[in-house]
Amino acid sequence: MARKKRPEGSRRPNGASSIYFSESDGKWHGWVTVGVRDNGKTDRRHVQRKDEGDVIEAVRELEKQRDGGKVKKPGRAWTVEKWLKHWVENIAAHSVRETTMVGYRAAVYGHLIPEIGAHRIDKLRPEHLESMYRRLTDKIGKHGKKLKPATIHQAHRTVRTALGEAVRRGHILSNPAQIARPPRIPEEEIIPFTKEEAKQILKACDTHRNGTRFVIALTLGLRKGEALGLQWRDIDLEARTLIVRRQIQRVPWQHGCPDEDPCGRQYAGHCPQKHGGGALAREVKSRAGRRALALPSALVDALKRHREDQERERVLAGDTWQEEGWVFTNRVGKPVHPKIDHEQWKVLLRSAGVRDARLHDARHTAATMLLVLGVPARAVMDMMGWSHISITKRYQHVSAELRDTIAGQIGGLYWSDDDGDDGTAGVPAGV
Repeated sequence: MARKKRPEGSRRPNGASSIYFSESDGKWHGWVTVGVRDNGKTDRRHVQRKDEGDVIEAVRELEKQRDGGKVKKPGRAWTVEKWLKHWVENIAAHSVRETTMVGYRAAVYGHLIPEIGAHRIDKLRPEHLESMYRRLTDKIGKHGKKLKPATIHQAHRTVRTALGEAVRRGHILSNPAQIARPPRIPEEEIIPFTKEEAKQILKACDTHRNGTRFVIALTLGLRKGEALGLQWRDIDLEARTLIVRRQIQRVPWQHGCPDEDPCGRQYAGHCPQKHGGGALAREVKSRAGRRALALPSALVDALKRHREDQERERVLAGDTWQEEGWVFTNRVGKPVHPKIDHEQWKVLLRSAGVRDARLHDARHTAATMLLVLGVPARAVMDMMGWSHISITKRYQHVSAELRDTIAGQIGGLYWSDDDGDDGTAGVPAGV
């Protein structure tokens, strides 16, 4: 339907869109004011079509984007490679932790740029990302094995975060990574220690240096970095309380050699002038992570014995001791490196005569034992430092002890009047 002509002598209001037919090229043209450019001038966008109805539709779409605050920035769109480099080095690098940057850079430079870097950012589609995920499943990593699904998910989360920032800044209208479906990560079965295994480990802790550190892992469920980041000022043995404030993280080293005279080492950790890395203290990541915990009396006694042992080590070390207040230290008072902590855990397991397991499984065990004790999920969430109560489903595991308790409760409900029958007959046995 043709538009009505404007009355003679009248004009459109400032900022109104305009549509007209040009006899010079035989096309319909539309202009829409969408805002102000960086230089302060009015940002007017142009569309042209052969049919008047098509140009009207294009103008209305621009107006809709303008009114919704979703207009793309003027100028040629960035390539995915250019945007990812800008985002990771100039935006993310100043707002996230060093350990997070390690994962971001590995995904950006190792997977995303080689696979989708040539695309224009405004032309990237979910299908492009899904094709990339399929290719990555067959890609051989640096260790000669195919990439794990978790590695592909890391690439997916990275590109989703990077493109989300591009949406926020107006470079694209929507985030294709929000729609793309990455490969499913198979759930890894995690088996917490049984009560008997935990007791064996606790007994072995009595004869190991820094053994109290693993007592804390099993009974309070502190993360590795949180336990290593404890200082004596965080613990009140009289009030039997412990406050989690910081964590020890492995931070990658940086080359210190000048660009004009590089050291020639491939890894920054081998550079003679390396800097900025090692085991460093950092604040815990979330508000939920900063928490106060009550200490069992047996753990208080263990910490007192540990402090006496540490004092004897300090005297023996003499001038080489560097007093910084850490609860768990190396031989000269510095915090224990996470790698050394991992090795000590494996030695402890062998000494205790229990199966091999990750140190993080001690945290799962702590959560599971709280479940066995009937502690409410909200209280478990606060003790473990989780941000969402839904995480309890991932960390709590129904142990044999809890299955027996449930069986007894079912028996008490249905067979309580029978002759001494505890009701466990007929209940499926724990596997």
